[in-house]
Amino acid sequence: MQEETKAISFFETYLTVFVLLCMGIGILIGNYLPSIPTFLNQFEVYNVNLPIGLLIWIMIYPMMLKIDFTSVKNVGKNPKGLYITWIVNWLIKPFTMFLIASLFFFVIFDGIIADALAQDYLAGAVLLGAAPCTAMVFVWSSLTRGNPAYTLVQVATNDLIILVLFVPIVGLLLGIGGISVPWGTLFLSVVLFVVVPLIAASLTRYFYIKNHGLYQYNMTFIPKFKLITIVGLLLTLILIFSLQTDLILSNPLHIVLISIPLIIQTFFIFFIGYGAARLVGLKHDVAGPAGMIGASNFFELAVAVAIAIFPLNPGVALATIVGVLVEVPVMLMIVKIVNKTKHLFQPAG
Repeated sequence: MQEETKAISFFETYLTVFVLLCMGIGILIGNYLPSIPTFLNQFEVYNVNLPIGLLIWIMIYPMMLKIDFTSVKNVGKNPKGLYITWIVNWLIKPFTMFLIASLFFFVIFDGIIADALAQDYLAGAVLLGAAPCTAMVFVWSSLTRGNPAYTLVQVATNDLIILVLFVPIVGLLLGIGGISVPWGTLFLSVVLFVVVPLIAASLTRYFYIKNHGLYQYNMTFIPKFKLITIVGLLLTLILIFSLQTDLILSNPLHIVLISIPLIIQTFFIFFIGYGAARLVGLKHDVAGPAGMIGASNFFELAVAVAIAIFPLNPGVALATIVGVLVEVPVMLMIVKIVNKTKHLFQPAG
């Protein structure tokens, strides 16, 4: 328990509570002060809401600062865990998310959710499914005493793969779902919310470490951004909910309905990755992160892209935000599963 206290911050522990508070504040603003979201919604470039875009960039940039892309040179040292991560994240997860979400939104919840909203929620689920975790996986890994160096390699390689596969996978699945794909905006959103912060963070990391050293970078520089990231996330959620007040108030049950397939998908993907790690004989400190990186989501990217490519379909962003809502409690349950099954794996190396 002491390890968990050190590894997970107060904000991360109560992220679900903060999301609910932001939902309430955003709805109050949208209902009683509608001029605020109306004013902020005027600032758009190529359908990208600039205030929300700026806040999301503020969230994503500090996360990219933690990634050491020089760790990619170590991919050959223990490739089995990476093969599992890559296969689960890119050949299984997006497609099972599409199938599970489609089953629930169009079949099980047929008659409860209108077809138009079902399509929006499916699009949001697809965006989550194509965005494996970047930042929070470090927390989940530390809570299970995962190998930090190996987790870093997993995250770094996934970030590079996102640059290549995110757009075609999202475009393919949205097209199969009968959802019109604004390809130009989709490419632009990936450039804005992945490529630009990735390059900026990599350059920042390189020059700071060159001048001040790695220890100062990790102990002094990185912690400065923690509060900025939290504030950016909370303000983004408040603004998004203020823009979606009508949708939420008219469909309050939908938040619960959206969460059901997302939770099922999370556990399903975890057990595929974790089970595969057990079958190939990975050590526990590699198997845990290998299973959790796919189960968790890069929800900041999913939210950003949802807003950018579907500005007139608030249900898409709402589905991605529900992903934020269920992230922590579900992943903490998975952390407990990983910790209680150590005896099934080889001890940490």
